[in-house]
Amino acid sequence: MTEDWLREQVWPQFSRVMARDEIYLANHSLGRPPDAMHDHVSSALAAWYRSMDSAWDEWMPQVEWFQSSIASLIKAKHVVPKASAGQGLRAVLHTYDEPINVVATTGEFDSLDFILRVFEERGRISVKWCEPSEDALMDAIDESTDLVVFSLVMFNDSKILLRAKDVIEKAHAVGAKALVDVYHAVGVIALDMAAMGADFMVGGSYKYMRGGPGACWLAYQDGNLRTLDTGWFAKRDPFEFSRSDEVQWGQPFLESTPAVLPIYQARAGIEIIKHLGVDKLRAYSLKQQAFLRSAFEREGVSCFHPENPEEYGAFSLVRSSNAAEDAKRLKKAGVNVDARADKIRFCPDILNSEEEMVRAAQIAVQVLR
Repeated sequence: MTEDWLREQVWPQFSRVMARDEIYLANHSLGRPPDAMHDHVSSALAAWYRSMDSAWDEWMPQVEWFQSSIASLIKAKHVVPKASAGQGLRAVLHTYDEPINVVATTGEFDSLDFILRVFEERGRISVKWCEPSEDALMDAIDESTDLVVFSLVMFNDSKILLRAKDVIEKAHAVGAKALVDVYHAVGVIALDMAAMGADFMVGGSYKYMRGGPGACWLAYQDGNLRTLDTGWFAKRDPFEFSRSDEVQWGQPFLESTPAVLPIYQARAGIEIIKHLGVDKLRAYSLKQQAFLRSAFEREGVSCFHPENPEEYGAFSLVRSSNAAEDAKRLKKAGVNVDARADKIRFCPDILNSEEEMVRAAQIAVQVLR
């Protein structure tokens, strides 16, 4: 995978976003959609206009394709669509009938962090918070632990928990389950849920999968689990509308009528990931980040240059005492980035040229000096 090859084979599939007059380095946030996304969503709407309630005959195979594609990508037994990763967490929390003890890190993204804090405030869970590291997680897990929640790649500094499997094994050793947030990994880092041993994974298409908001999912391994976050699509044969005094389960983590359009939004991005291959995308990402960091350093912009880049995800960092304001100034100058705490996040992807990254560094030195 080279820039010349991407320019010829892939860039034409993104003509709408490539026409924008900016250097887009916020690919770790909202991913850039392929042109085909518009066509896929239009086809979902066309089915509705054309067939009305019979549109489900066309929609449901797309939902099933989404489930099987994500399951294949992350090597999971079961995947159900969700509107957000947080919705997946709530479904897992509602598999427990009594208040439980949770171990979670202080480095979780706000969506999961906020849900855990609200559940704790309501007395539904008790949370033991720890630093976002494997050792801290394993030290926090004890015989009282019921569920461990952590991210594989931390959203604020891109650090990968390389010994995630060890954390999960410690959780299992005390009878606890583990939920892993892979939102900052899926599509850019190869995942094997079965090999990792995770009980649950949550992720979505907003970032590297290029599918926008709403196209998220919960993956789980134990098909016998049941949750209170349910609905009629979790029934066996939901379209038969049969009633029974006994609950007849189909896919237990499905809920009520699913949002179909996000599934269509996600399709083109998933197809590109499957076609290019996550391993190749990861290698190219590491190469691009090294180039961008070198460009920054040549311009005198001090950036975080990890000793072992493979231990970090798909974005790079520049520290700033006023990161949020600096990110706004960079965006105004034509370099689209974002900030978390004291860090500005830069994420090149397959649509960024080396020339763009050089220009981004030259703009950054002017803005950040």
